[in-house]
Amino acid sequence: MQKLAAELPEGLRDPGFAVLLRRIDESPVFEGNRARVFFRGPETFAAMMEAIDSAREEVLVESYIFKDDQTGRSFRDALSRAVERGAKVRVLADAFGSIATRRAFWKEMRRRGIEVRLFHPVFPHVLLQPFRDHRKILVVDGRISFTGGMNIGDEYGSSLSKHGGPWRDSHIRIEGPASWGIAIVFTEAWDAAGGSRVELPLLAPETGGVPVVVLDSRPFRGTDEMASVMAAIVTAARKRLWITNAYFAPRYRAVELLTRAARRGVDVRLLLPGRSDVSLVRHAGHGHFEALLKGGVRIFEYHAAILHAKTVVVDDHVSVIGSSNLDFRSFHLNAECNVLILDDATAGTLARAYEGDLEKSVEIVPSLWERRSSLHRTGDALARMMGPFL
Repeated sequence: MQKLAAELPEGLRDPGFAVLLRRIDESPVFEGNRARVFFRGPETFAAMMEAIDSAREEVLVESYIFKDDQTGRSFRDALSRAVERGAKVRVLADAFGSIATRRAFWKEMRRRGIEVRLFHPVFPHVLLQPFRDHRKILVVDGRISFTGGMNIGDEYGSSLSKHGGPWRDSHIRIEGPASWGIAIVFTEAWDAAGGSRVELPLLAPETGGVPVVVLDSRPFRGTDEMASVMAAIVTAARKRLWITNAYFAPRYRAVELLTRAARRGVDVRLLLPGRSDVSLVRHAGHGHFEALLKGGVRIFEYHAAILHAKTVVVDDHVSVIGSSNLDFRSFHLNAECNVLILDDATAGTLARAYEGDLEKSVEIVPSLWERRSSLHRTGDALARMMGPFL
């Protein structure tokens, strides 16, 4: 597939790229969508709750973390209002990701008529604990959907000054047929968690609008396809490949693909956290910096706040927004959801945000990186070896 991607005459803009995507992932290219990207928590959550308040039939929520804080309670209240209007509301949260959320919070949701399930609680799923539901999904009436990197919690607002301000993340609102595809993704984990049957209406095909491919994965299904899609994107890139990633602990194959793209003249940039809520993963990423820098990849670390976004923007045309990190866990142990958008306007929005983020970042210069301390080098090497366990 990489050979086919490399031979596309017009790269990612070639009509054959969409055909290649369908061959790899066996997922449709949903047309007829409208898309809007968000970068700040308050605006994202306001749009999500506006969508919930418009619900008439059904609301589906899937979140790795659903906190019992001001943000979580605001969502609970919006979901309760939807129930009062007669909508069926289902909430799926990961049992480990939401471990700090009190049982009383879920109990109150159920009392209000919201159906709640937790993905892989410790009991009776002891042997399944490594496998987590890392998706962030909201679907309203099968027509409006949101996905991206944002969990449901206060860290995206202004209240967490100890983190230097709100976390920097990316999320997308989609209106149109692709929302049906995202609803299908929800039903997979919902069924695995023992939820009641979700009835989805037949999808009416549409044309025009923004083309969207839904890229979902879970352990033992879809992980190879997701990796192959990303490899095809990197291989077909012609001008620039800008990646933002929160937890960067890649496999050697990914490093090879990125350096190969840089050596053929693609402007390859990585925007990574300058500080992280999981510092060990940050150091695991550091273990690959030397090879990346020697291969021509430019690396920037974002210092304005915690960086939690997972996006890719390529050649001003292809964008990927979702929950997948470039680490072992996302590609082998987690259930993830990402969307690939074939649209110049969406890519332009992401590119402008990327340029703004670079102004708040520090570039890792090869000459300085080579002079880091022996202790730093040792820590990076040890963390890199732990990459498959992070």
